[in-house]
Amino acid sequence: MSAIILFTAVSIAQLMLAAAMAIAFVRMFRGPRAQDRIIGLDALYVNAMLLLVTFGIGTGRVIYFEAALVIGMLGFVATVALAKFLMRGEVIE
Repeated sequence: MSAIILFTAVSIAQLMLAAAMAIAFVRMFRGPRAQDRIIGLDALYVNAMLLLVTFGIGTGRVIYFEAALVIGMLGFVATVALAKFLMRGEVIE
């Protein structure tokens, strides 16, 4: 009984995260300003990270959690670099 509930909850979460990724993808390409595009990219990598976590929960494999951790770290660094570029016009001083 609890396996069925877990499978259903993970499946619903994956569908909702896929829909959120589609919306973030649209924001990333249609954003009127560069700041909107960066926010769309930020939302896209967070949703991708959470989608990998739900895959890890569903399958029970550790590799998905490690991939989510790598995506989280790289996404944070990319967001900081893009924000610094928008503020100053350069990334490396």
